[in-house]
Amino acid sequence: MGRGRQKAKATRQAREMKYFSPETDYTALEKELSKSTGSSNRSSAYPRRDDEEDYSQYADKYSDDYDGR
Repeated sequence: MGRGRQKAKATRQAREMKYFSPETDYTALEKELSKSTGSSNRSSAYPRRDDEEDYSQYADKYSDDYDGR
C-alpha cells in the first residue's frame, strides 16, 4: 500500500512540474538583460594577451558585410 501512495505522489508532482507556468516579471528581466549587455565588453571580459594579434580593425571593416548566415 505504501508504494502505491508514493507512486501517486510522484506522478502528481511530475504533472504539476510539467504544467507549471509561473508569472514572468518582464521588468526584472529587462533590468537584468540591460545590465549584462551594457557592461559586456570583450576588452574588459577577456584581456588581450601579448601574443595575440589585434583583429579589431578587420572587425570594424567587415562587420557591415556580414549578414548573419
